[in-house]
Amino acid sequence: MNDKEISEIRRHLRRDRSNITAIYGCYVNDNKEIISEFRQSTAIMPENESDKYFALLRRTLSGALGKNLIDITFKTSQVAGSPEHKLLMDLRQCKLADDDLRAELYKKIIDSVVMEGSYLILVGCDSYDVPFRSKDDSTQHDQSEEVYTYLLCTICPVKQTKANLHYVPEEKLFHDGAMNQMVSAPALGFLFPAFDDRATNIYNALYYTHDIKVSQDALIEALFNTPVPQPAAEQKKSFEALLTTSLGDECSLDVVQTVHDQLCQRIELHKESKVPEPLMISKEDVKEVLTACGVSQEHLAKFSVDYDEVFGFEADLHPKNIIDEKHFELKTPDVVIKVDPSRSDLVETRIIGGVKYIMICADEDVEVNGVSIHIPEEDKETAPV
Repeated sequence: MNDKEISEIRRHLRRDRSNITAIYGCYVNDNKEIISEFRQSTAIMPENESDKYFALLRRTLSGALGKNLIDITFKTSQVAGSPEHKLLMDLRQCKLADDDLRAELYKKIIDSVVMEGSYLILVGCDSYDVPFRSKDDSTQHDQSEEVYTYLLCTICPVKQTKANLHYVPEEKLFHDGAMNQMVSAPALGFLFPAFDDRATNIYNALYYTHDIKVSQDALIEALFNTPVPQPAAEQKKSFEALLTTSLGDECSLDVVQTVHDQLCQRIELHKESKVPEPLMISKEDVKEVLTACGVSQEHLAKFSVDYDEVFGFEADLHPKNIIDEKHFELKTPDVVIKVDPSRSDLVETRIIGGVKYIMICADEDVEVNGVSIHIPEEDKETAPV
């Protein structure tokens, strides 16, 4: 799915637009026990309450593709008859009305999810009458090409609030209040099937995670039984380590600067082009940049082998997962230097008198602890900054 398709479903997920007739859920304590199970009819639910439920479901379709929202692809054999895919299809077919099927889904989640404290599982089934979109990108709401029926599941931590003084209008006084169980924003969730090319795709799902540093491998295995990419934060660390180990003594400041700059440029060009499909970077794209930097064939070959071992054979990566386009940082054990990514050219490395230095051009204003300082002209030419 791309950003446009996700946004289209998010816009539809509102009390006055959605065709969700009931929201199902269960409340699980920190001992993995279901202490409450319910079915909430959206038709009789108070307006402000239903708005909050729909807001939680929408949040499960938020964040960045490749980071918070990850494509799940089922094998053809799974779609043909695997238990994990069949369960999702059966739940969709009955629109969550089957108690046994819901119980099976809840059990899969409870047995595999890693989450501290209690949490709430919410599930809804919606049917979206997909409006026809003409070649000029205008939408004809009175014409429909198909009905997209999908499941949306969200897992929300439940936090216990502290007892505080609160105002009692009848007494015009403040009294101690009881502790409450408050539902937090979704931590995990999924949508099935995917909405690809504005149509139903039962070969794919969309998995949501709020924390890009944590991998819920057991949950993903239980729900989809298919491998997924490393968490975004882990991809970045893996890519940084890959450059270090595979390039060896050729991993210079110039090489890292060039890789960072080239990926930043691709991100910016993709943003300007307004192409809905997410930008992906291949192994060959990175090797092309490394080749332009003069990296030897020996180190390029090692990079190629190591890349496949770390990320999977010929895997494509989201560039925002492997670099931070908004930051450029140099670090030693005692010093951290942060540079505007667009001006990384102001930094260079140099050896003076056998000592290695990081050199920063300081022809413009310089501040130290917020104080503007003056660098004498003779010092500029003789002393490293």
